[in-house]
Amino acid sequence: MPIEMLTYGALADRLKVSPEAARSLAKRLRLPRSRSNDGKALVSVDLAEIQHKALPSRSPAGHQAVTAPLKARIETLLAELARLEAAAAGHRAYFERERDRADRLMTELLKATADMMAAKEAAARLEGEIAALRARPWWKRLVG
Repeated sequence: MPIEMLTYGALADRLKVSPEAARSLAKRLRLPRSRSNDGKALVSVDLAEIQHKALPSRSPAGHQAVTAPLKARIETLLAELARLEAAAAGHRAYFERERDRADRLMTELLKATADMMAAKEAAARLEGEIAALRARPWWKRLVG
């Protein structure tokens, strides 16, 4: 057959497919394309070389047979998701309790550290006073 210049719509009519399928086929086969005067895309095609067969349409009954197990699987997954969300809420509550407990312990630790630093400062001050007293001779300590 000779090479013909067809629009996607005309190619779709010849191949008995949709215009989108014809466009996809032209892209996949890398057929040369150009623009017509009215702005539509023209495809250079030799219909004898194209080995394209349209897929048979699906029956609605076959569609139901496929979707029934999928719907059942979706229901089981939704039930599993609800169970996991409930477990996650319990874990979240436990996490919040432990975080509050850790915050309280950290507050106590900071208070204890501040008390310890104050005690060390007082001890250092008293050691300084004792050292100053010991540095004076014993007879000057008696006077006052």
